[in-house]
Amino acid sequence: MESMSTSLPLRGAVPVEEPGDRALVAKAQAGDCDAFELLIQRHQQRIYGLCYHLTGNHEDANDLSQEAFVKAWKALRNFKGDSSFYTWIYRIAYNGTLNHLKQRRNRTPHLSLNDLDAQAEHDAELVQLVSERTPRRDAGLTELQKHLNDAMLRLSEEHRTVVTLHDIQGLAHDEIARIMDCNPGTVRSRLFYARQQLQAWLADFRK
Repeated sequence: MESMSTSLPLRGAVPVEEPGDRALVAKAQAGDCDAFELLIQRHQQRIYGLCYHLTGNHEDANDLSQEAFVKAWKALRNFKGDSSFYTWIYRIAYNGTLNHLKQRRNRTPHLSLNDLDAQAEHDAELVQLVSERTPRRDAGLTELQKHLNDAMLRLSEEHRTVVTLHDIQGLAHDEIARIMDCNPGTVRSRLFYARQQLQAWLADFRK
């Protein structure tokens, strides 16, 4: 009689860890499409979030995020690993989105507070900008959404990007600097200016 296998882990067994980005990149560069698919799954939500918060349009964000990964796949053999993969793919998505925005200046984007909340409602600094003395989920939600939409979209692409990457997605100043091809001091100054602007534009609503 054959012995029955068991799914219980052996005592002292070490859980199998998922491969890191560097290992997946190496496999993908060797032609492993499944490895690149794992990289897409790992990073697509944040790349989509970056594109959406810059464009304010779900369809555009979907197209741009897919385009970023297509460009990354085509250029993957040239990726030397000087930066992390997610910094590299962020930079591709960021530059592609900026080029897209230059071509559609006559269109008015719309940013949804509900979409923003999905990533940002637990971030104390960003929430404080819109929630002081303001109920978050009451009859004033529609008005709050409008004011936040207007305030975010009045920022330049560069200032909206630092707010998105730092306050919403939690990236460090140094990482944002590599994505935006500037120095960390510039990131900090842009973030400070953006927060000051948001506070000023939301001041009347928060009274």
